[in-house]
Amino acid sequence: MNENTGDAIDTTVPHSARIWNYWLGGRDNYEVDRVAGQAFESRFPGITVGARAARYFLARAVRHLTEETDVRQFLDIGTGLPSVDNTHEIAQRVAPESRTLYVDKDPLVIAHARALLTSSPQGATRYLLADIREPEAILEQAAEHLDLSRPTALMLMGILGHIEDIEEARSLARRLVEGLPSGSYLVHYDSTSTSEDYVAAIEGYNAQAPVPYILRDPEEFRPFYDGLELLEPGLVSCSRWRPDTLALGLPEEVHQYGAVAYKR
Repeated sequence: MNENTGDAIDTTVPHSARIWNYWLGGRDNYEVDRVAGQAFESRFPGITVGARAARYFLARAVRHLTEETDVRQFLDIGTGLPSVDNTHEIAQRVAPESRTLYVDKDPLVIAHARALLTSSPQGATRYLLADIREPEAILEQAAEHLDLSRPTALMLMGILGHIEDIEEARSLARRLVEGLPSGSYLVHYDSTSTSEDYVAAIEGYNAQAPVPYILRDPEEFRPFYDGLELLEPGLVSCSRWRPDTLALGLPEEVHQYGAVAYKR
């Protein structure tokens, strides 16, 4: 959840990217963000577990792509504030030559990323200030940093919920995927309306937020993957997408759902 705040950092008003950073256990947040985050938790205690499950889903998806496919490029749109195990860090542990372009419309996020995220000498990490609502412009500028004739992973992590019109969200995802070559992947998750308590908490947040976040039924996500091949186990709760261990059975479901899909 990100919103454009301009160049100045206002520490008197909670900022959604910093609240998310707080839920992930990060340090790039202020007291006002922690108070807001704790207030949300009081209405929906599962938010911290869900936020971290979504982050671990990102980690497993990126690790799978770098270990099992020839993807070495990542276009991460709506990246949010840096936290533990960012996209390029996971990729470069497996394949140091991996390249990542982080895209966000919030100058605060880009400033933090530039200050905190560095690349391996063999690879590259770049940053682009741009809005997902302009997918063709993103692709045009991305081509200056990535070779878009080669397989690329498009990361849309929790960003499409900020697009209020579902048809616009589907169009944006489709146009971004269309700009990538065969052999590319879409990695996506968003939060869902599968909990009444979560819906109520988000409604309270949206009443004050400059950029609301829309919870949707998981089935509404399926058109995001039209024309693509879903990797097993398909569209599932983020905690259940290829968990690292099943020794104790499937992990508890969370209300963030995601998938990884392949473009032939």
